[in-house]
Amino acid sequence: MTKQKPAPIRIAMWSGPRNISTAMMRSWESRADTAVVDEPFYAAYLTATGIMHPMQSEVLASQSSDYSEVIKNELQNELVAGQSIQYQKHMTQHMVTDLDYDWFSSLRHAFLIRSPEQVVASYGVKRESITADDIGFAKQKEIYDKVVALSGQKPPVIDARDVLTNPANVLQKLCDALNVAFDHNMLSWSAGPRDSDGVWAAHWYHNVEESTGFASYQAKQIDLSKQQQRVADQSRPYYQEMYKERIVAS
Repeated sequence: MTKQKPAPIRIAMWSGPRNISTAMMRSWESRADTAVVDEPFYAAYLTATGIMHPMQSEVLASQSSDYSEVIKNELQNELVAGQSIQYQKHMTQHMVTDLDYDWFSSLRHAFLIRSPEQVVASYGVKRESITADDIGFAKQKEIYDKVVALSGQKPPVIDARDVLTNPANVLQKLCDALNVAFDHNMLSWSAGPRDSDGVWAAHWYHNVEESTGFASYQAKQIDLSKQQQRVADQSRPYYQEMYKERIVAS
């Protein structure tokens, strides 16, 4: 009798923009057993909302704009030999339509958070106009609550500052919470672009492409405009709720 191949472990990491999410994707891709998927719903989000983003035409041409098609063909596909984990890098603000959340049950979920002021300051360098919906804090909390309701368990939450302060410790705890073995290869990677990067990397990923690991945390002076501060203030209650649930570095 042919031995049945075990189902792959599929990890969905839910983050907002400008939140070390690409560095975290690099970390997981450094594992020999892991394939990564970069923001699979980006084109679907742009199509559903009509919002204009940098490299709009390139993004739309690079991906399916149908949420259901993405789930079937990108997030439930076979992995290549030797790989047993699929790491999905998701932007919470991309989830703008009602979906059949049955596919959530096939995933192990985790959440990556960062303080709203830091997110707004970083995002503002790339885009002049920012709304609370653009950075996805409310949607992140909504998805977190959905996961809890469906699974009856609280998924792991990690804060970007904690990761940068003690990456080995936080990643070890994250892997434990996801019931996968920690791999020290997650702590470093080679510089440069990846074939797995979305086409939008040319606009957004310059710093990550120069990196070889998680940068050390450094406190920075943040000066926001009044409009940017309003966005940060609108997002803060959702961040604070998630922050209470975070994995604490030791």
